[in-house]
Amino acid sequence: MDRESKRKNTKKLLLDATRALVQERGCHKMTLNDIIKHTGLSKGAIYHYVKSKDELLALVLQERIEETNDRFFAEVNQGKKEFEGPLKEIVKNLPSLQDPHDATNQIFLYLLSKNDQPAVSTIINKFYDQSLQLSKQWITAGQHAGVIPLTVNADKTAELFILISYGFRVRSSIFNDSHDFSADDFSLLMVDLLQSKP
Repeated sequence: MDRESKRKNTKKLLLDATRALVQERGCHKMTLNDIIKHTGLSKGAIYHYVKSKDELLALVLQERIEETNDRFFAEVNQGKKEFEGPLKEIVKNLPSLQDPHDATNQIFLYLLSKNDQPAVSTIINKFYDQSLQLSKQWITAGQHAGVIPLTVNADKTAELFILISYGFRVRSSIFNDSHDFSADDFSLLMVDLLQSKP
């Protein structure tokens, strides 16, 4: 196995173990020692990727949005000038934003609760900026393909979508009941805003 494949496999093992441990123990109780026991990786191997538990948790958030980005652009790169396929790849994970047991929701709220710590604040800001930039790229890709009108303000629309997704994550930790605004409603709102005519 070449070095790059080994690196990818190790990172996948690390992130899979982190997600599993977050769901099993929660972010507060999970430790890097748990990760070492769960994966069989050395502390040095883990520190090759991250400097702290918080950075490791942030990698799980980053992985989710990068997977969505990869799926979106795989759909776009098929060369079809259509709206539905790429959008489907974005909305695929929206229902998970409502799940209080979803590891990424737990991680997001855990990191947010530590936002007064400069290192964590930097992590949260980086994640927000990355999410916002990717959302803008998705909208502008649609505009370049001619399937989203140029009148759609990519900056404002992307930020609105991020704010709503963050709201879903927070709401998932507060309420377990049904709600009037669901992930399906969010999907319909996206379509409505992205297909709006001047």
